[in-house]
Amino acid sequence: MEEEVRVSSSIIKIALIGNPNAGKSSLFNRLTGLNQHVGNFPGVTVEQKKGIFKVNTRLKAEITDLPGTYSLYPNSEDERIVLNILSNPKDENYPDLIVYIADATNLERHLLLLSQVIDLEIPTILALNMIDISRKEGQAINIADLSEKLGIPVIETNGRNGEGIEDLKEKISLFYERKFLKKSSPFFLLNGNTEEPLLELKSLVPFHNNYQGLLILHHFRKLPYLQEKEREEVNKIINKHAFLSIKSQVNEIMGRFDKITPLVNKVVATTKNYEDETITEKIDRVLTHKVAGTLIFSIILLFIFQAIFAWATYPMDLIDAGFAALGTQLTNLLPDNALTSLLTDGLLAGLGGILVFVPQITVLFLLVALLEEVGYMSRAVFLSDKLMRKFGLNGRSVVSLISGVACAIPAIMATRSISNWKERLITIMVTPFMSCSARLPVFAVLISFAVPQVYYFGFINLQGLVMMGLYILGALTALMAAWVLKTILKSSEHSYFVMELPTYKAPHLKNVFLTVYEKVKAFVVEAGKIIMIISVILWFLASYGPSDQIEQAAKAVVTENRDKDLTSTELENLVAAKKIEHSYAGHLGKIIEPVIKPLGFDWKIGIALITSFAAREVFVGTMATIYSVGSKADDEKSIIERMRQEINQETGKPVYSAATSFSLIIFYLFAMQCMSTLAIVKRETNSWKWPIVQLTFMTGLAYLSSLLVYNLMV
Repeated sequence: MEEEVRVSSSIIKIALIGNPNAGKSSLFNRLTGLNQHVGNFPGVTVEQKKGIFKVNTRLKAEITDLPGTYSLYPNSEDERIVLNILSNPKDENYPDLIVYIADATNLERHLLLLSQVIDLEIPTILALNMIDISRKEGQAINIADLSEKLGIPVIETNGRNGEGIEDLKEKISLFYERKFLKKSSPFFLLNGNTEEPLLELKSLVPFHNNYQGLLILHHFRKLPYLQEKEREEVNKIINKHAFLSIKSQVNEIMGRFDKITPLVNKVVATTKNYEDETITEKIDRVLTHKVAGTLIFSIILLFIFQAIFAWATYPMDLIDAGFAALGTQLTNLLPDNALTSLLTDGLLAGLGGILVFVPQITVLFLLVALLEEVGYMSRAVFLSDKLMRKFGLNGRSVVSLISGVACAIPAIMATRSISNWKERLITIMVTPFMSCSARLPVFAVLISFAVPQVYYFGFINLQGLVMMGLYILGALTALMAAWVLKTILKSSEHSYFVMELPTYKAPHLKNVFLTVYEKVKAFVVEAGKIIMIISVILWFLASYGPSDQIEQAAKAVVTENRDKDLTSTELENLVAAKKIEHSYAGHLGKIIEPVIKPLGFDWKIGIALITSFAAREVFVGTMATIYSVGSKADDEKSIIERMRQEINQETGKPVYSAATSFSLIIFYLFAMQCMSTLAIVKRETNSWKWPIVQLTFMTGLAYLSSLLVYNLMV
């Protein structure tokens, strides 16, 4: 049963395939280490992981970790990727060899997809992963017998400790040396009803074997490599021969299991008493319980939320302080010119704006990766799926929404675990409604104007209650927006909640490290490019103005205050305030003033709204500059006092009245004022369409809500 298999070069293209939770990522990380990169499959937003590893001294392999799927009859975008590649030999990711990863403890379930892969006649190696757990459960698998019955090489692996890696490399070498065991007959024989449509199809769309042709008949409407004219012709063939796709799929799957079940019974011997409850089953009785499980899940989410703030605060402060010190040092060393300003206020500030998010991203993905490794995340998704689905979301959306309270950027990156395109997109679109940490300094300043410092029962702070109410309002708005988008967005893709709950196991730290490393790297490299460009544009708008208005305004300030007893710092702040007023950003503030005036805002607030698009917390620093209260951005008290004393020249009343303050709070609560988030939405959706829709939708809601609040309170 040996057959020659030819490979064109000394680099073999390998595809890693298997069901979700089979341990593909562990084996991929074990083989490639840091020699891997993450991107997207062409034309879609599904994540693609590729890596290089050395098979032996003269042979290398390029391995692609394909998304987990249960069969070649997909229900989601990521599962469809596997079908599109394996059914099209001309695809750039079509493999020379498949390494199929199966959970040795659930062999029967995992052999369905394998049997389909075998029938595509692509050379395949079966790796029985988690073999250590299988042995602990008293299972003994006859590897030689299984290999003979399947007609492909079979090895035992443990991606966590590296067992079987050398055996796998040896089998890959045999494949390259044309000494590879390859199935000569199909696993499942197609019934006679498919012969005529397949024969007619072959004259229209050439295919390598009958099972590939059958997949084309089933999925022709969504196969990207077929032309529209070809789809029309395939549809005619189906109608002509009365080919019933659903019935054919059901019959095929049942027929495959009719062969798989007795095969597994013959090759797997077990001493396990199935009446005995496993450790995983005992734990799940608590963790998946409707009440106890939900309570534990809430506590875990609270811990994640607290950890993102607590653990990330110090490194974020260090990064912020480090960039501030570096900026000061460069300002002192370099000549005072535009190039220095571009370097310190544009490029350096932009780079700092990127790297300051790294601690939060790292903490979030560290905790999520640990929960994923031990097997808990599947339970969390299971518990929350029913509630989330009512709003058009997914159980996996909970992780992103909670993470959004710290920062929307890593939260949106976390949506990659949502397989359904519509549910993932809705999660991405509504996550920014969750009040992130960048809104905190804005809320802190404005609440102090609008809410008195009152305590109830001696310890309940009214200002604190308002702050908590803002977070709750943000969460409720996210859910309502999700419900609206659920009714608007149309998708032919059906959402099925099919998830295998893996056994609990100790986390493998190397896998955790590599996962976190790839997520952080993706943010810094990909989203960072866009953020840097935006930061430079904002620097230009704030540093330059029409003609020489800025310099003239600065000279006028110096002349007006020459005889006044001002310190150099106070004079510099007055000059800075006048410069920003006459910059392009200042002119934009004046231009938009008629639009924002109905909300209770003046042109100075308009400037803050514009500069806040770099990051919401820039609001406080912008106010500090405009009101000349000192260069210390953390001098919150002086900012509050100066803003509190600001008088509207037209009405003679305080600018920051309760009505204006609450109006501004609501605007910041709902508005999409974060270029970094827009950049990451663009990256995750692979289109500018959705960030533009998001910006328009959130800004429109913010404006209308702010208008309503102001007019009710004024």
